[in-house]
Amino acid sequence: MRHCAGANHGGRVSVYREQFTAARAIIGVIHLPPLPGYPGSPGIDACIDKALADLAALEAGGADGVLVENEYDRPHMLLAARETIACMTRITAEVAAAARRCVVGIEILINDPEASLAVARAAGARFIRTDYFTDPMERPEYGGAMRIDAPALLAYRERIGASDVMVMADIQVKYARLTVARSLAQSARIAFEAGADAVIVSGNATGDPARLADLQDAAVGAAGRPVLIGSGLDAANARELLGACDGAVVGTSLKEGPMITADRVAALVSAARSFEP
Repeated sequence: MRHCAGANHGGRVSVYREQFTAARAIIGVIHLPPLPGYPGSPGIDACIDKALADLAALEAGGADGVLVENEYDRPHMLLAARETIACMTRITAEVAAAARRCVVGIEILINDPEASLAVARAAGARFIRTDYFTDPMERPEYGGAMRIDAPALLAYRERIGASDVMVMADIQVKYARLTVARSLAQSARIAFEAGADAVIVSGNATGDPARLADLQDAAVGAAGRPVLIGSGLDAANARELLGACDGAVVGTSLKEGPMITADRVAALVSAARSFEP
């Protein structure tokens, strides 16, 4: 992958490179238990304990970043509930305060990047992930077309004083259907032109690897800007896939049961570091 640290090309490459200095960054995902307000929630203190234990494993294994997600708030909501925003702010702030090496990010599922930005600004996180940024996508189970408005999202970021919070944007995200004819190269180029700091390419489902050809296609449109794998990376396929991109956001393969383990993190980080010059 070509690294153009001094270039911008419509995205803020220097912002990403300042935070993630490894050639292939590994960002581990903390999948939170159901938050208060959802059935089966163990309560806010248990959620914090789980997040901090996962963070400790990620840092012990050498990960570069961590993404806090409300994965088990089922069903996901299009717009975050007030209690979800409050809990995610509290948990993310605890993670950000405890982090020593990991860059901390946050995503509130399923489609509320403004809430993610607000939490990041209040909690001290440095990036958000958003599944929907510039690609027109639809999910019938959520009412059809998903809300996308990149200019409004970035204007909101400026309004709340969060211009230093990066936006990592999925392109042609899993589980949704693209409603226009567009290659991944086009999706990547459009996302960066709209202000994304990095783009994310996933497989068809959680835990399903991104295809090498898809990563290569996205890299063409990215033109040296950061492309990350969004699902399915593990120590076994890292040598094949990481050579075509700049790193990965990884959840499932780092866990034994519900918890991240330092050994699994270290194995994946070791594979990623083999690309270092």
